[in-house]
Amino acid sequence: QVHVQESGGGLVQAGDSLRLSCVASERSFNNYDVGWFRQTPGKERTFVASISWNGASTHYAVGVKGRFTISRDVAKNTVYLQMDSLKPDDTAVYYCGLSTGWALATNRVDFTSWGPGTQVTVSS
Repeated sequence: QVHVQESGGGLVQAGDSLRLSCVASERSFNNYDVGWFRQTPGKERTFVASISWNGASTHYAVGVKGRFTISRDVAKNTVYLQMDSLKPDDTAVYYCGLSTGWALATNRVDFTSWGPGTQVTVSS
């Protein structure tokens, strides 16, 4: 089983940027599609962005398209989520998960091997 670890969260002001990282120690990480999701207390985990195993395909949630960019570095076993023009509504715990479907997924149920998450707080 591949184990992932998220990092890069923090407390920022509206309009600022953050870059989240999803890192795995296993090289097989590069065989998986990777998705970023976020969750606030009492709410379901919702889709943010996903990237295919080879980086050729990406999907974004409507609310982050144009502000967030997902990418991956195969040599570093890392998937990044660059978040620009952050808004208070982006405040959440951000998680990355792995998927092996035949098409790039956006549904939470298609992802497994979640990390512990990283907290992002955006103040107004």
